[in-house]
Amino acid sequence: MEKLQAMATQVRRDIVRMVHGVQSGHPGGSLGCTDFMVALYFKIMKHNPSFHMEGANEDLFFLSNGHISPLFYSVLSRSGYFPVAELGTFRKLNTRLQGHPATHEHLPGVRIASGSLGQGLSVALGAALAKKMNGDQQFVFCLTGDGELQEGQNWEAIMSAAHHKADNFIATVDVNGQQIDGPTAKVLNVESLEAKWVAFGWEVLHMNGNDMNDVVATLELAKSKCGAGKPICILMKTEMGKGIDFMEGTHEWHGIAPNDEQLAKAFAQLPSELADY
Repeated sequence: MEKLQAMATQVRRDIVRMVHGVQSGHPGGSLGCTDFMVALYFKIMKHNPSFHMEGANEDLFFLSNGHISPLFYSVLSRSGYFPVAELGTFRKLNTRLQGHPATHEHLPGVRIASGSLGQGLSVALGAALAKKMNGDQQFVFCLTGDGELQEGQNWEAIMSAAHHKADNFIATVDVNGQQIDGPTAKVLNVESLEAKWVAFGWEVLHMNGNDMNDVVATLELAKSKCGAGKPICILMKTEMGKGIDFMEGTHEWHGIAPNDEQLAKAFAQLPSELADY
């Protein structure tokens, strides 16, 4: 657990460094989901950094809320998919590390382009059903945002997953209550999420996404509940900007970059013995 916590701290340093370096990107949601992604890639998933697009006999992850790409890239690089030094090219000309993950650059670990929100659950469901048809016993994970669930395609996928008994499918919703224009409750209220997912035929779990112990325990529980005829939804409560006090709990840091002084303050709150890129 200490190693996971240390990695999460370093990933948060990577996130703010990347966004600061080009004065562009989305730090808020990236910081909030860091513990989840670190647990997933460094503890929970069976995956192979020698990347093959089909992902046979390994767990698959699909990022639907693609604007949290700084987090995704940091975790992929520190998991061995590509050199950590490449993080320094984030959002720069001719980089493989686009502002939203894309497949045309063939970046290892990226299976779908996820700049347009609302599509990840559909693609992940297709992968989960393909695994069942192929007799592949591994799991498919997907992360989506609560604001993203305002898009209708999600609910077609959610309905289809239950209908087809995709019980190897674990979908996690980042419930931070914030989106680019303000609180989700004011922009377009999506609650009650639990009632909705249950009504659509899913098994629903709750998780504190900023408590590493709870993240690991809940993800393990979700895996244990697979195979019983229902897909699994984890409603993950997080705080946007988690780990940096002046970024926490506000939509204002959804898509802006820290200046030099703010970067220094952020680093002071994120001491790490691991190496920065």
